[in-house]
Amino acid sequence: MPVKSFRPITPARRYLTVADFSALTKKKDQPKKPRALTTSLSKNGGRNSYGRITMRHQSGGHKRMYRKIDFLRNKLEIPGTVASIEYDPNRTAFIALINYADGEKRYILCPQNLIVGSKIIASDKADIQPGNHLSLQSIPVGTLIHNIEVEPGKGGKMSRSAGQYGQLVAKEGENCQVKLPSGEIRFLNRNCKATIGSISNAEHENIKIGKAGRSRWKGIRPTVRGVAMNPIDHPMGGGEGKASGGQGQSPWGTPSKGYKTRNNKRTDRFIVKRRK
Repeated sequence: MPVKSFRPITPARRYLTVADFSALTKKKDQPKKPRALTTSLSKNGGRNSYGRITMRHQSGGHKRMYRKIDFLRNKLEIPGTVASIEYDPNRTAFIALINYADGEKRYILCPQNLIVGSKIIASDKADIQPGNHLSLQSIPVGTLIHNIEVEPGKGGKMSRSAGQYGQLVAKEGENCQVKLPSGEIRFLNRNCKATIGSISNAEHENIKIGKAGRSRWKGIRPTVRGVAMNPIDHPMGGGEGKASGGQGQSPWGTPSKGYKTRNNKRTDRFIVKRRK
């Protein structure tokens, strides 16, 4: 989907770009949203129950309802029809409202090339078409997939944001090798499931915010550089003149550039090739 730009009639409009939502279903054509598929989102401003900041740079933001997405895709062998393709303020990808043959409605992540009226199904006997959900053992090698399970029956955990996809690269006995968006290749159980295709809204990475106010609409507060602070406030603060700051750190001294945060030795053996 292309990115839409504007004539520079104001300084903010000069660089601002937005997604072109022409592929989405028009508001007047959308069916009525089932109340069971949405829930309210409360704001906490990055504070915990004691009122202390646990996540910096968060506050404000536009009101939004949370759409309940079916990552598990456990409606097996029941065909569904795409009723509408919609914007979701809680994620970068678009979502699709599915009407199933038994009358139930659910939201799923919308893959590319899925249109209103398309038929989808979760079944190991399904065709290799965008939106169909199969186990890895039933998917041909080389197929692009998203919403990939890490453990069978736990629901999709990987490749869920705009434009992302993994690729099934090999099958070896009980395991399959999947190449993830980061470049990492790892073993997954052949009974893990995934959805065919790549996620919609692939041009999201090319969008420019354009102005500070748009970040505030998203609930993102300004970030102050550590080198601009005093020594009491940050490890990189202070110094005569303009100091460079040296190694990147958080205000509590934790390295923030090239610092490894992964600490899960239990699953190290499943990684065939690291992302770097």
